[in-house]
Amino acid sequence: MASAPLTTAFAKAIVHSDPTRDIAAMDAARTAIIDFLACTIAGATDRTTGVLAKAVGADLPGEAILVGSDRKTDVLVAAVVNAYAGHVLDYDDVHASVRGHPTTVIIPALLALAAEREFSAEAFVASYVVGLEAMARLGLSLGSKHYENGFHATATLGPIGVAAAICHLTGASVEETAIALGIAATQASGLRLQFGYDTKPYHAGMAARSGLLAARLAAAGFGGAPDFLDNPVGFHSAYAFDAGKPELVSANWAAPWQIVSPGLTLKAYPCCTASHPVASLGIELNGEGLKAHQIETITFTYPPGADAALVVTKPTNGIEARFSPEYVFSAALIDGALRLDHFDERPVEERIMTLAARAGRRHDKAAPRMSTDPTTRFVVLDITLKDGGTINRRFDGLPGVTDPTDKFRDATAANPAFADIPTLVRSMKTEADLSRLLSLLNQNPV
Repeated sequence: MASAPLTTAFAKAIVHSDPTRDIAAMDAARTAIIDFLACTIAGATDRTTGVLAKAVGADLPGEAILVGSDRKTDVLVAAVVNAYAGHVLDYDDVHASVRGHPTTVIIPALLALAAEREFSAEAFVASYVVGLEAMARLGLSLGSKHYENGFHATATLGPIGVAAAICHLTGASVEETAIALGIAATQASGLRLQFGYDTKPYHAGMAARSGLLAARLAAAGFGGAPDFLDNPVGFHSAYAFDAGKPELVSANWAAPWQIVSPGLTLKAYPCCTASHPVASLGIELNGEGLKAHQIETITFTYPPGADAALVVTKPTNGIEARFSPEYVFSAALIDGALRLDHFDERPVEERIMTLAARAGRRHDKAAPRMSTDPTTRFVVLDITLKDGGTINRRFDGLPGVTDPTDKFRDATAANPAFADIPTLVRSMKTEADLSRLLSLLNQNPV
């Protein structure tokens, strides 16, 4: 692999990493896992999760758990279904460098691997940190055009992040890891045009499966290109659109870990992250007593590129509404909160859409284009009132939660079957601890 310095450096960083030495990274990972499991247990009961499970053959025999049920299935099938369940409600975490959702891709693959190999809970957590680092570094290296030109980074970077996590966990060699990463990269796919459809969360499922399969193939001696980052027709030439900086894949690796800085955003609301600032503003104004009937017009001003994921202006149902700031703000203002039932399959309510119809967007072309730096994200809200008055607010950055304990309780409906999971995840270290977690996850809600 002498002719593949970037791929070799990336593979070496993955193989030789030891996140267990970084308390902050491991603690952040445990918190993220609790948040993910909340989303997955809740998403396991979604109608479309059942549709997917049946279509991909969840009735196949196997030992891999299906989260939120007492069923077990084939390893690759479990990776698909659990990843889908984690993302179907759009309530799972995001990472600025990825510009997507890393945990809902990586953790399901690691959970599935537990059906085939024994490893400690501490190794499980550490490998998740490494997989997230790999996804984030790739995201930074691609630049902004990858996402803006239509790719969904959760789907394109996810297989590589999963392969990195699996290779780290299994102690793969540098050479084997490089091949696994290349097999994962050749499966990288997923378009943002699927936002608002069932296929969007399927992106997480197919990424989890693809990355796990890539690592298994490489471990079995399956051949593949060992230079996916260096090859002139490799990953960056295909996906970066001349905006990439390939050297960022390993430069300053783990200094600090990406899970620490910039860190994950754990969602406060079950909808697209880009709509969260207006959600917070809507809830704030509700608390101040503003009523929908007082409003004449609403204008959201974004920096260029900041609303790229918000592809819906006039949603017809709650699934589409996750990607509509017009709807999100209106629901937040009228109800003073955003709940899972605001974003289910039912048709949107007229009382919300009447206000949403008064909202529009513009872009501040003088502002810096939104980048992977979360501090460049902002939205300005301008409201004109029917009595001639105006309201102006600005929200910088992203809202989120720091402790997902209450979110876990709410998302699992305070179900006693799952009540011990957050405490276990925060302290788990041994093989027995991981076995206990799998047992708790593999049960039906009572």
